[in-house]
Amino acid sequence: MSLHRHNPAELSPPSGFSHAVTATGSRLVFLAGQTALDMAGRVVGQTLAEQFETALANLLTALAAAGGAPHDLARVTVYTTDIDGYRAQARELGRVWRRLAGRDYPAMAVIGVVRLWDEQAMVELDGTAVLP
Repeated sequence: MSLHRHNPAELSPPSGFSHAVTATGSRLVFLAGQTALDMAGRVVGQTLAEQFETALANLLTALAAAGGAPHDLARVTVYTTDIDGYRAQARELGRVWRRLAGRDYPAMAVIGVVRLWDEQAMVELDGTAVLP
């Protein structure tokens, strides 16, 4: 299995994502949206950064259960109810990403939404991974 990240010089330099990712492998893992739910099903974290950390950890836990690791992520979509807050905290969120998932960035998008399934949730992440 291999993932190759493509960041063409003709596009603006990516920060915390890759412009394109090609993948070869034998198994696709589709990861359901993960919010900052604890094991009891309660949203935890008062700030966007706290919720992002828990949601990312939950996504990576689901990926590990399927036999994958952070470097296997080909695509991640972030949904947030606070785009301005996400932009303002981008550096902190980047530090959280690097600590939990490393520096092999998938293709990513951040999408602003009115609300998420759990009313207290500020952020949700889903993704696709490619495993050998």
